[in-house]
Amino acid sequence: MGTGVPPGAGRRNDSRATVVGYNRTTSSHPNRRSPAVTDHADDDETPDLPPELEQVLRGLTGGGELDPQLAAMVKGMGLDQVDPQMLQMVMGQVQAMFAAPAGDTTVDAAMATDTARKTVAAAGDALASEADRRAAAEAVQVAGLWLDAVTDLSGPALHGTAWSRAEWVEATMPVWTGLVEPVAEGVTDAVTEAMARQLGDLPEGALPEGMAGMMDQAGPMLRRMHGSMFSLQLGQGVGQLAGEVVTGCEVSLPLVAAPDVVLMPAALHELAEGLEVDEPQARLYLAVREVARVRLFGAVPWLSAGLLAAVRDYASDITIDTDGIEEAVRSIDPSDPQAVQEALRGRMFAPQHSPAQVAALGRLETLLALVEGWVDVVTERAVAEHLPAAVALGEAVRRRRASGGPAEKAFGALVGLELRPRRLRDAANLFRALEDSAGPGARDGAWRHPDLAPSTADLDDPLGYVERTAEPATDDLDAELDALLRDEGER
Repeated sequence: MGTGVPPGAGRRNDSRATVVGYNRTTSSHPNRRSPAVTDHADDDETPDLPPELEQVLRGLTGGGELDPQLAAMVKGMGLDQVDPQMLQMVMGQVQAMFAAPAGDTTVDAAMATDTARKTVAAAGDALASEADRRAAAEAVQVAGLWLDAVTDLSGPALHGTAWSRAEWVEATMPVWTGLVEPVAEGVTDAVTEAMARQLGDLPEGALPEGMAGMMDQAGPMLRRMHGSMFSLQLGQGVGQLAGEVVTGCEVSLPLVAAPDVVLMPAALHELAEGLEVDEPQARLYLAVREVARVRLFGAVPWLSAGLLAAVRDYASDITIDTDGIEEAVRSIDPSDPQAVQEALRGRMFAPQHSPAQVAALGRLETLLALVEGWVDVVTERAVAEHLPAAVALGEAVRRRRASGGPAEKAFGALVGLELRPRRLRDAANLFRALEDSAGPGARDGAWRHPDLAPSTADLDDPLGYVERTAEPATDDLDAELDALLRDEGER
């Protein structure tokens, strides 16, 4: 026993340990391992470890003597052979994760933003030129004049501008983080609980005593780790989406606040080139759509709040597929965030929606369809006499929204929700029917109050909605409606 010991092998001075095989001269290099064989006199022997590693492990386990099993496991992993400076750096990061106070939110907005910026940079991004900004400003000004001729819905004076993908990320990330926070909390709780259950199901004594103590303290660290994982995924999703959107609010959510009306020059150029349409026409068409969208959000105060509330209501009642997560957790290394991410992909959410989610999803899909349906109709009217390529551009936009790009699918996998107006054509037909029946005023009047706006059922029967809204109201109903609208205006 004990043969093969290299010169200079160290031994602990206390009577409990007999350690063979650690050479302080050869072990400091990460690629140089001692060929020695370790031989313990009994099960209580504690392998000799570098002082730096011993210090860190003692700190993580409460400052007491190291458990022999824990020390042997660490040595077996080869951590005693790591360069001391690197070891101190890594262990310092681990200690920081254990000791860091819990944040107010699960999503780390700074991490998500940084990840999204790196994502767009890797795909190629550049600041908008002064020429791009001038062209966007001019297009928005012209779009406003064209829309004035077809709709009375207006808002404050708007300012057209061109953004890079990174600028879009910076401006819209606060909205995204607010929307996905409920999902992040649910996923992080479920993953942390699943890992804790896996550790709790281990036979008694399977974990060394010191390691068991570390795991008791690891709950907050696991939450932070998986919160960070979710933030990274959010950043990747938003970064990919930034590479596809052609205007600031193309996804039909109020991501960019007025008075800014944002065009994305790189995506606009790609769209025009793919359709073989001259870029100025494409810019004007997209400017009209975006100005119409921003005007609508500004002129209908309840709309933005209703859209964001529907997304939050859906997310806050999301059901996490804990059985699927536990099955994934059994086969992964919890210290490897990439492995966790891959294992959980597509398995986080329960296949069935709760009644509250069904209701929220119905409201959201209807509102998204109404927004884009109205934008479709007023854009058609505004550009008909000005842009020869309007029909081709309109069809291209509808195909983009109907199919959804890879970034939209990635974001849907992240939050369990695809931001797509599935009933866009039904909504557009409803607004056209209102317009044909009683003119543009009736079309725009559908937005005057949330209780009077078309519902999901109205998309099934647009002519029925037109007939109902065209019926002369009684004096009592007029009085009640006037009082309701005055009350809303005074709030």
